[in-house]
Amino acid sequence: MATKLSQIIAIEKGVKSKSYADLTQAHHDVQKQPLLTGLSRTYQPKDEDGEQLPPESTRVQVKAEDVLRQIAVGLTRLFDVTATKDWANCVAHADVVVEGTTLLRDVPVSYLLFLEKQLADLNTFVKKLPVLDAAESWTHDPSTDWFRTEAVRTLRTKKVPRNHVKAEATEKHPAQVEVYYEDIAVGYWTQTKFSGALPAQRVNELVERVEKLSQAVKFAREEANTFEVTDQRVGEAVFGYLFA
Repeated sequence: MATKLSQIIAIEKGVKSKSYADLTQAHHDVQKQPLLTGLSRTYQPKDEDGEQLPPESTRVQVKAEDVLRQIAVGLTRLFDVTATKDWANCVAHADVVVEGTTLLRDVPVSYLLFLEKQLADLNTFVKKLPVLDAAESWTHDPSTDWFRTEAVRTLRTKKVPRNHVKAEATEKHPAQVEVYYEDIAVGYWTQTKFSGALPAQRVNELVERVEKLSQAVKFAREEANTFEVTDQRVGEAVFGYLFA
């Protein structure tokens, strides 16, 4: 049964974790001098009546050459799996198709992964683009390449003091006058608003395009990952040289 690239990718992480754990353990083992050290000694008294003592011995528990062989076996598996994946990535490819239109042809897996990441970042960016205030009515102004509102004319007023005689003057009392202010029209403001933001429809269109392309790239990557791989055997050559 042929092996798919997706299957190699799926097992690579586990193989890598196990080989690194084995390598770490081996490193610790060969640093423990007592595990590498053995001893054998016997006792002989000076004369026949002397005290008899039993022999003593300690076996070597770790042999460096054995550790090298074990490491070579574990890492050979990792080297082979990773080589199989990387060799396959050189030839596994797929087309990026958006709504029936082929946008990109024969895109390798590594570039599809790059596209996925970039499109995810772009999706975040376009969703945050500034949008024109929906409370206003906007049109595009070709002369400035901005958006603008219709001119709105408003009245400008000015407060002018006025006197209100509450009581006329008499021989004994002055007139009682109250000052008040009256708004008098003095001119007109004509206001037009401008904006460099985008219509909501345009932003929604950009978001939709990014999301459609992102989906197409994911489909292409999944298709490329069904590529049938050829098992690579490089670990044996590497460790055959290193630990010969």
